[in-house]
Order: sequence, then C-alpha cells, then structure tokens
Amino acid sequence: MASKLGILVGGGPAPGINGVIASAAIEAINSGCDVVGLIDGYRWLARGETDHVRALTIEDVSRIHFTGGSILRTSRTNPAKDEKSLANCVESLRKLDVTHLLCIGGDDTTFGAKKIAERAGGAIKVATVPKTIDNDLPLPDNMPSFGFETARAVGTAIVETLMEDARTTTRWYVVVSMGRKSGALALGICKASGATLAVIPEEFGGRQVSLAAVSDIITAAMIKRRTMGHDHGVAVVAEGIAEHLGDADLDRLKDVTRDAYGHMRLADVDLGDVLRRTLKQTLSEYSLDITVVTKDIGYELRCAKPLPFDVEYARTLGYGAVRYLLEGGSGALIALRGGKVVPVDLNDLVDPATGKVRIRLVDTTTESYKVGREYMIRLSPDDLKEPQLSRLASTAGVGPAVFAERFGPVARD
Repeated sequence: MASKLGILVGGGPAPGINGVIASAAIEAINSGCDVVGLIDGYRWLARGETDHVRALTIEDVSRIHFTGGSILRTSRTNPAKDEKSLANCVESLRKLDVTHLLCIGGDDTTFGAKKIAERAGGAIKVATVPKTIDNDLPLPDNMPSFGFETARAVGTAIVETLMEDARTTTRWYVVVSMGRKSGALALGICKASGATLAVIPEEFGGRQVSLAAVSDIITAAMIKRRTMGHDHGVAVVAEGIAEHLGDADLDRLKDVTRDAYGHMRLADVDLGDVLRRTLKQTLSEYSLDITVVTKDIGYELRCAKPLPFDVEYARTLGYGAVRYLLEGGSGALIALRGGKVVPVDLNDLVDPATGKVRIRLVDTTTESYKVGREYMIRLSPDDLKEPQLSRLASTAGVGPAVFAERFGPVARD
C-alpha cells in the first residue's frame, strides 16, 4: 500500500499554518506519497465520518505559505474526550488509508495526537507541529511557537495606535490580550510597543487573583503617571487572568462556558468590561476623573499575514515533520534547536501531575521579564518612601498613610 499523509489543524488559528501545510505536502508528494487534508481538525474523524477530506497537490499549496488562516480550517474538537471518539478517529484514518498523520496545533491538539498514536499502536505514524500565538508550549531552547512573532507584531501595531489615541484624547485604554495560560503575548506586546504596563498571571506566582488587585495595580499606575505629569496610558492585561479569579469574581462575569477540553471560553468572558467597571469604582473613591476604554485584541492577530520569520519557521517545521515520519519516526513534536529539526517525544511533554501537555509560562526571574517590568509604570516599594509617597497621596487626594495602606500590597507584588 502506498504511503498517504493526512494533515489536520486543531485549536485556534495562528499565522504560518499554511506554510506548514504547504511544505509538508510538497515534501511528501516529492517523496512519492499521496496527501490529503483533513477538514476541520479532529471534528469529523471523531464522529467516524470520512468524507470531509480533500486531496492536496503541489499546485494547490505552492503559493499559500504567505497567507493567513488555514486552507484546511480548524476546530477545537477533543479526539480523546471519550473512548468512542478516540476509536472513531483511529478507525476513520484507517478507512482513509492514512499511514502518516501530521497534526498542527497547540497543547490540546498535541495531547490528542499523542492519544491517537498510542491507540493506533504503530499502524499510523503520528507527528505534531507546535502552533499557538500564546507561545505556551515547552519548546527546546525557549524557541517561540510559530505564529507568536506575527501576532506580537500585529498586536504591537494596534497598541501603538491606541497609545497615540490615548495621548490625543487624554484617556486610558485597558487592552485585554489573548493568552489563556501564559502572559507571553501580553508582555511581548507591552514591551515592543512601550505600553504603560502589562498585567499577566505569572506575576502572582500561582496565587488566586482578584479583580480588585488588578484594578489597584492599574489605578496605582494611573496615579503615578499623573504625578509624573501624564494623564493618559495603555494597560495590557492577559486574558488568562480570568482563569485565576476566585468564585466571587467569576460570578460577576457573564456566560462563563467551557470548551471541549474543559477550558473556560475566554472569548465569552467580559473581562475588559468588568475591569473597566471595577476601575471606575476605584477611581471614584479618589475623585479621579479618568476616562477608561477597553479593547480586546486577539482575533485580529490569529489569521494575519505571517511575517517572514514565521513563513520560514513554519516551512522548515513542515518539511522536518514529513522527513521524520517517512524515516519511520512517530510520537514526537517537531521543533527547531540551533537551526536543526529535532523531534521531542510526546511523552516528554506531558506533566505527570495532570496527564496533559505541560504549559510554558513566563519566567518572571529572567532578565527578559525584568527588563519589561523595569520600563513599565507601576508602583514600587520606593514609591512608598518620602517624598514620593506624599506626592502620590496628594494626587490621589488622600493622606500618605491612607495611600500606603491601600496600595502597599500592589507595590510589594
């Protein structure tokens, strides 16, 4: 039986997907394989349906590498949701005569691929290519996941225009950035644009986060900026903050639902609006007349035209994945290390405590984070010393002791 490569995409879109599809398909075809694109990720396979596929030729894919989106579309279907779904996936692939499977996706897609590889028992060779604008996969040498650099660049351009609008109209923007577990995108956009500050989950050290604490961090920055003579700014907040909120705060969020993997549907969470209302309440306590506008950014980033970095990166990963599969490999994530393609065993990516793929978080002990933090406008322990304390308290319209008591925890964090 001739070899047949199946390609699918799972999870949210990311710039560079089509580059992986194109290079993988071209290399497989040039190596004598048939290639089929599996539409909508695992969705139809998990239902046992085999008619949502398309044959791919070199002519189909040769010029798609510089386009955004996914010509195979994508979905968040969990193939390992239950035994029936997993069995359906493997049986569907067998009916399609797929001998090699390439899955393009993030941690959930990778976990699904791992389960399919185990269930297939070697009959289907499986490899994954890491894709996520959240940059939260544990790749060798701290390499970014493809799509991240493009998403950061597009997000930075958006925030730069908001910064100018904030200056022009003397207002503050609270930008809620994508990033379910990791604050890498929010931090990267903040650093690259020179936004006033970023608030990410990692800075709380795994502790539960309250909306009041986030509001106080931003309010303190507003007061400090005003003391410095500036009445505008932009705060970038990672949406993953919502996953660390306590029950009382979650009750204030509307329509909190879960996806197929059990994750909170952050797109349905009105984090920006609730933060704005919390800020307005805090500001009113200090008679600070500041206009706060919220802006969610994320969907604008996911299907952007990829930067040359992501085009080159994605094409190398697609090629490397096919070479790995055709040379007999299976059960690995394809990554780059020192410019060379390296397979990372899927079992090595799993967290023994959860049984799921490990998440790479922002390391707040690194210079990369410290540089970002140093250039933010945030309250620090030195701000609670005189004469700065009295200046800040005067701006807030309270006494130094009252100011220190309220915002001291923010400065210590």
